[in-house]
Amino acid sequence: MKTALSALGRRTAPPAISWLMKTALARPKLISLAAGFTDNPTLPVRLSRRLLNDILRSPLSGQPALQYGNTAGEMNLRTLTAKHLQKLDGGHDRAHSPEHVIITGGSQQLLYMTLEALCDEGDLILVEDPTYFVFLSILQSRGIRARGVKLERDGIDLAHLETVLARLKKSGELRRLKALYLVTYFQNPTGATTSLAKKRAVLKLLKTYERAAGHPLYLLEDAAYRELSFPARTDREDGPAEPPPTALTLPGARDRVIYAGTYSKPYAPGARLGFGILPEPLHTAVLRIKGNHDFGTANLLQQLLAQALATGLYDRHVARVRINYARKARVMHRALAEYFPPAVEIWAAGGGLYFWARLPHGISAGLKSKVFQTALKHDVLYVPGELCYADDPARSKPDHELRLSFGSASEANLREGIARLGQVLRKLI
Repeated sequence: MKTALSALGRRTAPPAISWLMKTALARPKLISLAAGFTDNPTLPVRLSRRLLNDILRSPLSGQPALQYGNTAGEMNLRTLTAKHLQKLDGGHDRAHSPEHVIITGGSQQLLYMTLEALCDEGDLILVEDPTYFVFLSILQSRGIRARGVKLERDGIDLAHLETVLARLKKSGELRRLKALYLVTYFQNPTGATTSLAKKRAVLKLLKTYERAAGHPLYLLEDAAYRELSFPARTDREDGPAEPPPTALTLPGARDRVIYAGTYSKPYAPGARLGFGILPEPLHTAVLRIKGNHDFGTANLLQQLLAQALATGLYDRHVARVRINYARKARVMHRALAEYFPPAVEIWAAGGGLYFWARLPHGISAGLKSKVFQTALKHDVLYVPGELCYADDPARSKPDHELRLSFGSASEANLREGIARLGQVLRKLI
């Protein structure tokens, strides 16, 4: 008998993140350097209790917070979000309007709804090589094809982007291309940050190819890790520079940039709130889709974040989180220098939650590799880099890389986990 499942239901593969999380939970002694979880001790328990008590103290504030809101999101939070983005962008006010803001159940929901509104099955999205592997799972589920564009330390390789666009134009596939997806701040998985100059050049290139495509080509900027930059004062004399402004600040961005942000990473993943700024007609289409999803994001969580932003307590919390992650990143960096073989190339970030490691060519770090299986036997887990590459017929997937997260493990476990993994690598390299 045939299944009653839809094509999407039959097609959707189990997300790799689910297997990684299940493995970590099933083995209590395992040190996970895989999951991009935030650090438990930094979660704002007392702060959230205080703010929620203030909200629920009176029926005048408590009842609206416990009632349905509107689909786009609570106006006060949208206004505060627009002001927050304007401040992050150094006072630029281009496209930072509450009317353009949509509040979502995490940035993941925004990404999913944007693809629902933008792409038909068989359409194309360009992604960084490598990229956020959960985004690749969304593409796979919806039957959307991906093409990879090489990544450099300061963002996407512009020459390769132009090569890919020209190739798609020549093959006639450019008409199926809808957007370029970039994780622009402390990228998941590599930690790379895209410079403003590259964002400007990307918009110009996409505009150049629009006539041949026959429709707008969007830049989808995922800024999930933007607020997790390390403070300027570190153990290095110069310290990391402040992250560059978003592509929203560039001329022409209002009609072509889709911005995805989140409060989950800087505040708390359990208070699952994201936000987006979208141009028309995407803004209206996504709002209609969201109305079918959930009528609007949880109102109580919106009131919580609005209170945190309005009182300045959100900024104070994020400042403490940044200091904590900077310290943990230094612990991991020192452990990598001490325990990893010199032949391993390390990409260290100025923020976010990840380090990227490249083994010598010819040595696999994939799920079925001797490195990964031996690491599991030594009770340490990482994300194989091969999971972060799109299924692109133009190249084979690299399998000699791995992503290491310092987000949730304790400092002692970070050192021990890197020591265990280093021991494995020294034996096999």
